[in-house]
Amino acid sequence: MTKTVLITGSTDGIGLLTAKKLAADGHQVLLHGRSAPKLESAAAEVGGNVETYTADLSDLSAVRKLAETIRAKHDQLDVLINNAGVLKAPQTVLENGQDIRFVVNTLAPYLLTELLLPIIPSDGRVVNLSSAAQAPVNVKAMQGNVPLTDMEAYAQSKLAITIWSREWAKLQPDGPVMVAVNPGSLLASKMVKEGFGVSGNDMSIGADILMDAALGGRFADASGAYFDNDSGAFADPHAAALDKDHAADVMNTIKGLISQTG
Repeated sequence: MTKTVLITGSTDGIGLLTAKKLAADGHQVLLHGRSAPKLESAAAEVGGNVETYTADLSDLSAVRKLAETIRAKHDQLDVLINNAGVLKAPQTVLENGQDIRFVVNTLAPYLLTELLLPIIPSDGRVVNLSSAAQAPVNVKAMQGNVPLTDMEAYAQSKLAITIWSREWAKLQPDGPVMVAVNPGSLLASKMVKEGFGVSGNDMSIGADILMDAALGGRFADASGAYFDNDSGAFADPHAAALDKDHAADVMNTIKGLISQTG
């Protein structure tokens, strides 16, 4: 069965490699990126049944337009892989005062999922990119009221996406499957090179687990779970994600910030 799969941030890194692997298996791949020229070259590299969508995920109004464009062309999306992420950026604070890491890594995927959920079937999947770097979320920082270092913002944004994956899965007992995945630490992506100054490990480690999470049998009943690819197993995320009060604060903050962009 061929599937239709949207991968955000798929012009390079793990997103691009995953797209290549899916296309090679005959699936329809919807590529997303910020740059139209980069999307064009990615599409040529991926080949097969591919479509391209341009949107800057640091702008939630662009996320709304992206979802609208996809829904105008597709009445079913089998898999959404929320892969786009930011660790370092030339300008980390956006014009609205929010930290770009929280917007791109947490809020944009939440909003995109919410808007595309009506066309994701009950046996479909939402795969969210988490990380081994997770830290309790300072909701004031998420609201743009407290400045954070790059790694603080990144780790908190990754715990936040892990939290909403868990909490949202509880509200969708009949599917689709929602999972958070740490694809592997220090893989050879542009983000790792820029952030840590190391060449990194084979990106196939990450792409293969995203393929498994998107289509594989062991994830079919894993909604709400966190998969740690460093240990190669389902695991508990950072303890803060399991704290009901902390999870509720994060969920309320996400919903509040998204409603402001209505």
